[in-house]
Amino acid sequence: MKTTKIIYYLSTGLLSIIMLFSAGMYLFNNEMVSGFFIDLGYPTYIIYPLAIAKILGLIAIWFIKSKSLKEWAYAGFFFDFVLAFAAHFMVKDGGHLSALVAIVLLLVSYFTHKKIINEQR
Repeated sequence: MKTTKIIYYLSTGLLSIIMLFSAGMYLFNNEMVSGFFIDLGYPTYIIYPLAIAKILGLIAIWFIKSKSLKEWAYAGFFFDFVLAFAAHFMVKDGGHLSALVAIVLLLVSYFTHKKIINEQR
């Protein structure tokens, strides 16, 4: 159980760093991010709501006790990362690798969280 918790906190912490960096870029360097979104074919009006959703998702994963809300946060991150992977892969800009790392961290975080919850029962 101790190893599982270490893996959970490490993967969730690294995922959180990636998401906070991403949300920070969206909020504080909007002009540059807008250019990336245009290049990827996404509308720029979703930048601010996506940044807020990333922050709220992290809050749900770390602090909210509601099982269903955590599930929705993990699902939202999964869809975000899969769409980011597909967009970056299609334009061949190399950004798909960071999305792939985020998917792996997300899956490790999710499944270790599930294992910890099941072991506590």
